[in-house]
Amino acid sequence: MNDAEEKNEEVKFVADDEATNIDTRGRITKLREELKTCSEEKKEYLDGWQRAKADHINYKKDEAKRLEDIARFVTAGLASDILPALDSFDLALGHGMNSEVEKGVLLIRSQLLDILKKRGLEVLTTAGKKFDPAFHEAIGEVEADGEEGMVAEEIQKGYMFRGAVVRPARVRISRKPVA
Repeated sequence: MNDAEEKNEEVKFVADDEATNIDTRGRITKLREELKTCSEEKKEYLDGWQRAKADHINYKKDEAKRLEDIARFVTAGLASDILPALDSFDLALGHGMNSEVEKGVLLIRSQLLDILKKRGLEVLTTAGKKFDPAFHEAIGEVEADGEEGMVAEEIQKGYMFRGAVVRPARVRISRKPVA
């Protein structure tokens, strides 16, 4: 016998009795149902994963916002604590000193104010503005010609930090002279 004949003899066709007894249509229907169930489960798992991913992204955004708010709060507190030092510089500059000391005090004050401005601090401007209780604190009135209710004199500077008033400006308001 040659090799081809040996291979033919080794391979024998055996009839599968189970395969002939199975209802192929029933099997196909069962497989389709299983496929449909698997597809529904896949969709449910995918939807759940997408929700979890969106929740995680929102959490990261919320956490970043919270940390930014904390940083602002800390910086605003620090700025508030430093404002009395700026007031002291203003007082010192208002009481005549020799020119060298005055230059030094002015330089230190401007450096300190520049640092705070970089962090978001702004000086409120009051000159020539109408009194606004959101930005000004009235501590008195002054008789003056012109429109009543205007800021006549600034006693203490006011400051804002990133759009919020840290300290209102203390001012005297103009009023018409009593005749």
